Amino acid sequence: MGFDDLGLHPSITDTLQTLKYSEPTEVQQQVIPHVLAGSDVLAGAQTGTGKTAAFVLPIVHRLLQQQEAAKLSALILVPTRELALQVYKSVQAYSKGTTIRSAIAYGGVSIGAQVDEFKKGVDILVATPGRLIDHLFKGTLDASQINTLVFDEADRMLDMGFMDEIKMILKRLPKHRQTLLFSATLDDAIFKLSKTLLNSPQVIEVHERNSVATPVEQIVYNIDTDRKREFISYLIGSKNWQQVLVFTRTKQGADALAKEMKKDGLAAESIHGDKSQGARERALEEFKQGKVRVLVATDVAARGLDIRQLKYVVNYELPYIAEDYIHRIGRTGRAGEDGLAISLLGQEEAYLLEEIEAILDTRLNQQWFPGFEPDFTKAPVVEKKNSKAAQKRRAKQRAFGQTTGNKRRRSK
Repeated sequence: MGFDDLGLHPSITDTLQTLKYSEPTEVQQQVIPHVLAGSDVLAGAQTGTGKTAAFVLPIVHRLLQQQEAAKLSALILVPTRELALQVYKSVQAYSKGTTIRSAIAYGGVSIGAQVDEFKKGVDILVATPGRLIDHLFKGTLDASQINTLVFDEADRMLDMGFMDEIKMILKRLPKHRQTLLFSATLDDAIFKLSKTLLNSPQVIEVHERNSVATPVEQIVYNIDTDRKREFISYLIGSKNWQQVLVFTRTKQGADALAKEMKKDGLAAESIHGDKSQGARERALEEFKQGKVRVLVATDVAARGLDIRQLKYVVNYELPYIAEDYIHRIGRTGRAGEDGLAISLLGQEEAYLLEEIEAILDTRLNQQWFPGFEPDFTKAPVVEKKNSKAAQKRRAKQRAFGQTTGNKRRRSK
C-alpha cells in the first residue's frame, strides 16, 4: 500500500515523496482512514513507528480541502517542550509548500513572541498544557473553532499530573469536535481517560500492548550501585560508543553523573526540567551533531527525543514507573534500526525490575560484566517506607492504578 491509496491530498503525497517516505507504516495505515472519516481514535503504538504522521497527515489533508483563511482548527497537546518541538517540526515538514500556518506554544520562553505568531493566523497549534492555559486565560488565543483535538503521549500527561489542566482546557474548547488520543502504552488509566474524552472511538493497537520495538536488544547488568558510573564510563570508552543517551531518576543525579563522566574524559551534558529551554535545546543539538558524546537525561526527555540512528540507551537507574522504561528504550531502535538498551541493576532496584518485567510479560536477560561483578556480601540500600522517593513512587503508581509487580502478575 502507498500513501496514494489512503486518499491523501496530492500535495501531501508529493511532499512525502520528497521526504522519501515510500509507504505508510502500520499505524498510519490503520489510523489515517478513521481520522479522515471523522471518527474519534484511541491508538496505542510503539515510539518510532510513525504515529505523529498518523494524525498530522489527515489534519493537513482536511485543511487543504477547506481552503479557508487561517483560523485555529487543530490543537495538538503534548506533555513536554521537547515533544512539542518534535511534533511542530513534523507539522512544518508535512505542510511545506502549502498555505497552512502552524505555531508552537510552550513555557520557558517569551509568551510575547508566541502572541505575535498567533496574530498572523494559525491553523495548527502544538502546545503544552501549562502555556496553552496561559494563552486561553489571557485571551491571546481563540479556541472556539477547533474541530480536531489531539492528545499525544497521553499517559505521560497523566504521569506528570496534567489532569486538572486538561479539564480547564476542555472547558474552553467546542464540545462537538473530533478527538484523537495517542500513546505508546495503553493501560487502565488511559482507557478510563478515553471514556471522558472520546465519543465511540476506534481503538487501534498496532503492537502487543506495552511491548518494545523488536530491533532493540535489552540487557540488564547486575552491578553494585557505587560502581555504576565507573562501569558505564568504561563501557562507553572501551567499546568506542559515540552517541549514548543515559537516564537517571532525578535532576540532581543527572547533573552529578554528567559532571563525573566529564572527569572520566567523556564529553557529557545533562538535560532536565530545571534547565532553561535554550540550554536544553543546545545540549540536544550538540548531542545530535556529535559534539556531546553522552547526554544524561531525566524522564522529561523520554518522550520527545527523536534522534535518528541512536543506537545506545542506558538506564543508569531504573524508573519508578514501569511504563517509563518502555519510553526510555523507545529512543533507540526507531524506524526499524537496531538498538541496544542497557540497564544497570543495583540490588536495591530488584523490585523495580520485577514491575518492568510484569508489564512486558517477559524476563529480561540479566548478566555480570567481567571485572564489575556485584558484591552480594554488601547489604543493599533499602528504600525507607516513608522516604520521599517511596512516597513519590507510590503516588505515581496510584496515578496509574498500579500496585506492586507481584500484584500485577496475580491480576493477569
